[in-house]
Amino acid sequence: MNRLFRRLLPIAFFLLLGFVTFAHAQASPEGAAQDESPLRLTPNLAAQMAIRNNLNLEMARVNLDMQRRAANLVWNRFVPTVGVRGTMARTNWPAPAIPPALLPPGMPPGAIPDAPAWSLLAALTADLTLSMALIGGVELVRNEYLAGLITFERASLQMEQGIRQMYNNILLMQANVALLRESYLNTQRQADMAEASFLAGLVPRLMWLQAQVAVENMRPALRDLEDGMRVLKGNFALLLGLPHDIPLELEPVSFETSVIPWDMSEMISRATASKPEILELRANIITMQSQRRAVSLQHRTPFINFNWSLQSAFAADPMNESWFDRGNWTTEGQAGGVFAITLGMSFNGLLPFTTEGQQIRNIDSGLQIQNINLAQTIRQTELEIFNIVNSLERIRVNMEVQQATVYLAEESFRLTEEAFRAGLQDFQAVQNASLALDQARLRVITEQFNYLNYLITLEYSLGIPFGTLSGNGSM
Repeated sequence: MNRLFRRLLPIAFFLLLGFVTFAHAQASPEGAAQDESPLRLTPNLAAQMAIRNNLNLEMARVNLDMQRRAANLVWNRFVPTVGVRGTMARTNWPAPAIPPALLPPGMPPGAIPDAPAWSLLAALTADLTLSMALIGGVELVRNEYLAGLITFERASLQMEQGIRQMYNNILLMQANVALLRESYLNTQRQADMAEASFLAGLVPRLMWLQAQVAVENMRPALRDLEDGMRVLKGNFALLLGLPHDIPLELEPVSFETSVIPWDMSEMISRATASKPEILELRANIITMQSQRRAVSLQHRTPFINFNWSLQSAFAADPMNESWFDRGNWTTEGQAGGVFAITLGMSFNGLLPFTTEGQQIRNIDSGLQIQNINLAQTIRQTELEIFNIVNSLERIRVNMEVQQATVYLAEESFRLTEEAFRAGLQDFQAVQNASLALDQARLRVITEQFNYLNYLITLEYSLGIPFGTLSGNGSM
């Protein structure tokens, strides 16, 4: 029985190996197909991936974490500075002769008592300085953290705005590619019709050649547009933290030209109060005001310092005696340590021509610059809102007109192609009708995506969630 088992074991092993190899070969094409399946994206998913994987935002996130730790541990500036130190010293020259009045009893004049060449001193110290500037520093650290939060939020919103608009631009290019491909197929079909008419003797050879030339002229244009589409998708994938060659499938977005629920003055008021850049500037102004108060308190108010020290000197020779014998250490007198309270104040901050005085004046100048910058940004925002709303209204009216133009162009192209098939129109008329139809469709599609991108810009300026006006969701 054991001999039979030993004979069958190699056969079973090779059969099992063959089965595994066959199963892997059958599963590999399916796995490869799964790897090649495109990644389906929505505007929300694309924005989330970009915010999560963008390296610039990651650096801003790390910096924000440092500011958060500083704000949470701002109380640590009231913790005393505690430390220990040990000093071992040796004199460069022998000690001078001791005056007779200071000689120990029984020692002849001029004698020098034996003293260790090395001395050892150990100390434990604690130091704390309190002033009004510490309170101003606490306020400054917390305002810096709040300003950092607003800056990070602005960067995230800008990233989301750019991703959503780039998403729409890719869809627009895809629509352009589809229109050009459809036009190419129509031109190819018309060339086949011209060839059939030429072979039947209904049209001259020139018309057939013109149709073939039109087909060949459209091939490089279609190829260039498809290459541009691949490049744009590759750049978009890199922004999302993906490989540049990963296949992407973008879900279509909805188009709505509904009336904006606010009037112009209300939108301007919202934007000047909620636009991320304006919020960031106001936070920076508050931070600079806190900085000025902290610096002013530091240079123009007194401070009080508490210092406590405990010292112990080694009375014997540290090179020959044991350091762990308590009898060799002494803490007698002032040399054993002190507790000191020091009250002081610097007058340089009260003089405008000193470095400290100029520091305060420089902060004041910086505040003036920030206030001017804020006023300019508010004016630019008012003009921006005015231009966006007018552009949205212009696009809405143009789309209504262009929709009617597309209908007329479709009818014109259909009738012209029927006349060409009947020999009543030449190929140039068909090409002109096809070009007019493509241009009308492209204008409608372009205006639709322009409308969406303007709505996204308006949402960012108003400080409202993306999708509130554009209707394509929000994170």
